[in-house]
Amino acid sequence: MPSQIPAIVQDRVSPRAQEYLKKIEHFVETECIPADEVFEAQISKDPVLRWKSYPPVIDDLKKKARSQGLWNLFLSKTHYSEGAGFTNLEYGLMAEILGRSQTASEAMNCSAPDTGNMEVLAKYGNAAQKKQWLEPLLDGKIRSAFLMTERFAASSDAKNINMRMREDGSDLILNGTKWWSSGACDPRCAVYIVMCKSENNKSTEEFKQQSVVLVPANTPGVTVVRALSVFGYDDAPHGHAEVRFENVRVPKSNLVLGEGRGFEIIQGRLGPGRIHHCMRSIGAAERGLEYLIARVNDPARKTFGKSISEHGTIRTWIAESRIAIDSCRLVVLNAADKIDRGDAKSALKEIAMAKIMVPRTVCDVLDKAIQAHGAGGVCQDFPLARLYTGIRTLRIADGPDEVHLAQMGRNENSRAGQLISKLKQQEARREELFRVYKIEGRSHL
Repeated sequence: MPSQIPAIVQDRVSPRAQEYLKKIEHFVETECIPADEVFEAQISKDPVLRWKSYPPVIDDLKKKARSQGLWNLFLSKTHYSEGAGFTNLEYGLMAEILGRSQTASEAMNCSAPDTGNMEVLAKYGNAAQKKQWLEPLLDGKIRSAFLMTERFAASSDAKNINMRMREDGSDLILNGTKWWSSGACDPRCAVYIVMCKSENNKSTEEFKQQSVVLVPANTPGVTVVRALSVFGYDDAPHGHAEVRFENVRVPKSNLVLGEGRGFEIIQGRLGPGRIHHCMRSIGAAERGLEYLIARVNDPARKTFGKSISEHGTIRTWIAESRIAIDSCRLVVLNAADKIDRGDAKSALKEIAMAKIMVPRTVCDVLDKAIQAHGAGGVCQDFPLARLYTGIRTLRIADGPDEVHLAQMGRNENSRAGQLISKLKQQEARREELFRVYKIEGRSHL
């Protein structure tokens, strides 16, 4: 049984899932991690060509993964009959292993934003939409992008979305600009899942004015303006794009679920996706700790007459990192289990806790690993810098920390009346006991 399964949840992991965890771990360690640098080397250095093709090592990994049944592991049968049938908790453990490698998630057709987009289509799409987009996505023939964030709006509040959608006969016309559209630069990206505001929607409820529309990437009026970099990484050829829509026309049949159902769809999409991100992040933290331990125990590296690992500060870092990673894992698995027992909506608090805690903690673990490597830690000789930049963005993606903290604080604070009443009852009982036992004064408290 893979070592990352905590004893407290072992009875929640089926024998089939345990067997898959072993297979995934072996595939990631022996195939994907060695291929990560090959993937980077195969990306063209030409500023134009690097967005036109994809490293062939990915297709080779996909063939190997699919032949071993390591494919579409994220999609449960509750969403789609062709799903792998694992629980969110079980897939969470798998996602942790995938997070150890840059190429592993895509190799198994389990990479964002496709996973969330496939979940949207599987859960909310109609038969025609599933046939046109979900089936080729599940087959790995195309990729997709999710377009929600906007450059000219405070996107931490999704009600601020400015992209407009208006009806014109049997069509919809879209105008606006999106950015941080991960995957939109990819030459294989065939469809955008776009959130926009409905001009014709007269609803006075602010959460029922947004809609989700499927837009083929080659639709006239769609322009990929540029790729955005993350701490200097452009993540070619996948990329994070700014995309402009100018009188983009699509049929009304491209609406998902119906007009004004955008928030409902997006909440259903983001809940499990946040857990996937968190578990992949824990995998990155585990890898960072491995590099930290290996580096400080390298016999060729001594400082002030002794091994780096002999310094008290370093041993403290190792211990703190172990505690932090194991704590994060339990928080995320608790959220995943809560989703399994109900749904994402019933696990809002647990999801928020994981989303806040994990990226912060993993960044700290990776920072310690970088520091232990000195200048090597911030350059391309080790994967630590890239891992760090990817995890740091998660404190913003899928809702910034501050939004989740505000929501948690509001919900937790809503217990105030109940708690005040409870404390008053305890105080009254305490005063009664003081009288019964004829105790004078309160100096003992």
